[in-house]
Amino acid sequence: MNQYKNPNWWNQDNDSAWERTKAAFKRDWDQTKHDMGGHQPDTDQKIGNTTRQASGKEAIPPRGVPTYEEVEPAYRYGFGARSKYGAEFPAWDYQLETRLKGEWEEIAPASRQTWMQDRDAIRRGWDYEEEDVVETADK
Repeated sequence: MNQYKNPNWWNQDNDSAWERTKAAFKRDWDQTKHDMGGHQPDTDQKIGNTTRQASGKEAIPPRGVPTYEEVEPAYRYGFGARSKYGAEFPAWDYQLETRLKGEWEEIAPASRQTWMQDRDAIRRGWDYEEEDVVETADK
């Protein structure tokens, strides 16, 4: 880990502001590498996001992790697929996954690139029980 020598005027506020800014810059850096043809994931990070994140006006998603808005279509699809196919496939298996993969590749948002990028979110949507929502809301 790098050790930095701070000027005499540096204080905790500077550290806090830098940690927030550093995380925003890291996402921006990942996006830049992606845009230049690198193998980093597309974080959909725009300069406005970096600026708002650095100033504390927008939450900073973890590096390399898509935002909720980016995975919501996969969650939604998995959740809906459970109601469509749940009776035929009471458990996630290879046959179900093959069917869902084929459908997803036909309907996937243009911003998503592969089944493997979205598989975990689709599975999470599939595994999510409506009762969990009701139980949480009742608490």
